Amino acid sequence: MFLKETAKEIVKKGNYMFRFSTRHMRVLPDFLIVGAQKCGTSSLYRNLINHPSIAPAFVKEVHFFNNHFQKGMDWYRTYFPSVPYKYYITQIQKRDFVTGEATPGYIFHPHAPRRISESLPHVKLIVLFRNPVDRAYSHYYHEVRKKREALSFEDAIKMEEERLRGEFDKFMKDEHHYSFNYLHYSYLLKGVYVDQLKRLNNYFPKEQILILKSEDFFKDPQASFDGVLQFLGLPVWQVKDFKKQNVGYYPKMDAVMRNRLVDYFVPHNHRLYEYVGTNFGWEK
Repeated sequence: MFLKETAKEIVKKGNYMFRFSTRHMRVLPDFLIVGAQKCGTSSLYRNLINHPSIAPAFVKEVHFFNNHFQKGMDWYRTYFPSVPYKYYITQIQKRDFVTGEATPGYIFHPHAPRRISESLPHVKLIVLFRNPVDRAYSHYYHEVRKKREALSFEDAIKMEEERLRGEFDKFMKDEHHYSFNYLHYSYLLKGVYVDQLKRLNNYFPKEQILILKSEDFFKDPQASFDGVLQFLGLPVWQVKDFKKQNVGYYPKMDAVMRNRLVDYFVPHNHRLYEYVGTNFGWEK
């Protein structure tokens, strides 16, 4: 086992060294799936990269604009295909070519939208929004599975304000600030989508942002893929063997707790509906 793991590490380092040595011959992404967490970003990305004109990044979540921005654009380029490969696809095979990555933490990070706009001003952004009550519950059990959360769901919700107190201000004072609590215990805050979307719109026009409702995406994946492909300027493509990714299994939420969270999100959801001109119907 030790030798196998060592061999894998050697191969991994070798791959990275090659990509780094050719970093100036690599393209930058045409699109980013920027969030939100636990809203289906993995399912969208993993199925989307099966399209013959979409080249995947070397990892789905690069986390450059939130966690690794100080490493610079040369580091970021190592995660994308080469210019010769793009030439081969577009000039030899005569196909369209786009590439991108999916890091759901981008929309939530206070500085990521500005960083993206300064580095990739013409990139297209894709956002998935899910009923924030369901998103919070899924997020909570994700943290439980990762052994980062020891509180009950009810207690975690009660403690969120205290856990996050002052963290946003720290980000404003130091853009390289890292906050474990802000990242992992923001069950409610990550579901206040309108404020995150407004932050994106401070740097990107609305025509560069595509918003998908997660429930619609999983109900009719093909319709959502059609919308994404049109947004990316790619030809129609039929989804085959659609697979959900990162499916979590957990007990049904307590009805009283669910009603409490529904009430909590009502004003935030209505602000979102008014801002985007669409009622997602999450109060039903």
